Amino acid sequence: MKLEVYLSGEIHTDWRDKIIQACQESDLDISFTSAVTHHETSDGAGDHLGAEEKQFWRDHKSAKVNAMKTKTLIERCDIAVIRFGDKYKQWNAAFDAGYCAALNKPYITLHSEDIIHPLKEVDASAQAWASSVEQVIATLKYISTK
Repeated sequence: MKLEVYLSGEIHTDWRDKIIQACQESDLDISFTSAVTHHETSDGAGDHLGAEEKQFWRDHKSAKVNAMKTKTLIERCDIAVIRFGDKYKQWNAAFDAGYCAALNKPYITLHSEDIIHPLKEVDASAQAWASSVEQVIATLKYISTK
């Protein structure tokens, strides 16, 4: 079964690369998409629309440009994997999870046990919670195999 998987959330570790590599090595028919994972590029996504004096308006403009990309990729995917890391609060990941839930789009959350409580609503709408990349890979293998 061909799957389109959207990878959302934390950008400070190589979790995306590990999932993609393992799925390729297992010859799974999965294609992956993701939001922009380079901070400076994401922060400046709206810069081509004109300079702003205040940081708020630069962030606001870039957030809207990024949202066009994110919404399009989430709407097109079959499943999303949403990673919440330890280093920063990933508000964008929580937003992506909410958007998936609103669209009735299946998603897997990926995070450590120490943040179960703050993510209880996000996890409650997820079809699966994984605490490791290996669990995500096993889930994708199960879903994509006939």
